[in-house]
Amino acid sequence: MSGRFQRITPFLWFDTQAEEAANYYVSIFPNSRITSITRYTKESAEASGRPLDSVMTAAFELDGQQVTALNGGPIFKFNEALSLVVRCHDQAEIDRYWEKLSAGGDPNAQACGWLKDKYGLSWQIVPADIEELVQNPGSVAALMQMKKIDIAAMKAAA
Repeated sequence: MSGRFQRITPFLWFDTQAEEAANYYVSIFPNSRITSITRYTKESAEASGRPLDSVMTAAFELDGQQVTALNGGPIFKFNEALSLVVRCHDQAEIDRYWEKLSAGGDPNAQACGWLKDKYGLSWQIVPADIEELVQNPGSVAALMQMKKIDIAAMKAAA
């Protein structure tokens, strides 16, 4: 891991796809890498009911941000109560991250810059200045009609 101390780390619960998801996310963001993989030992497999030697956790960095994925079984599922926000410099970045993260996800779960990826994790793909843009009621009204954010359309509605 990097030398910088990160106090809070997202910890994501998957059924069996932790390593697959970690590799998928790392492929999307620059400055990203898998940092470690742990496997279920005899003791942890017995305690959890997970297969011996299967992946337990996949630790990774997304653009330098530490994240951990756990294969904990089908007990818990992602929902919109938590989302990861991706701030983008321009429309090209919004388009790129939207295309990659929405691939295989639920198109009915797309609204106002939010999407669900193929694992059910919610993401917000937003311009870096989203807080400024939503200060204008016209921009907010335009945003409410969008799935993927169109920066020019939001600014034109201001």
